[in-house]
Amino acid sequence: QVQLVESGGGLVQPGGSLRLSCAASGINFNMNTMGWHRQAPGKQREVVATISSSGYSNYADSVKGRFTISRDNAKNTVYLQMNSLKPEDTAVYYCKAQRYNDWGQGTQVTVSS
Repeated sequence: QVQLVESGGGLVQPGGSLRLSCAASGINFNMNTMGWHRQAPGKQREVVATISSSGYSNYADSVKGRFTISRDNAKNTVYLQMNSLKPEDTAVYYCKAQRYNDWGQGTQVTVSS
């Protein structure tokens, strides 16, 4: 059974930072590309960043230079370091394994003064 548990969200002021974590189980984590996605109110879910099993990362244009995705294969965990946050980054953030259709419960990120 696939389980993805996101954590680390919260309320932060513009320009602030947050680090999200996603603990995965029930998958062959080391063999999967992992991704962070987000969904803002009234908008479609979008891919924010992905990281391959070998550590190759890719980012949406809107977060390049501000967000960093990383993974710890020993802990079956993927991270998203978010710096220089903007109000438009406000969304529920989810992680996903590329080869699976399962989603976690997400973690809310709110950027507001």
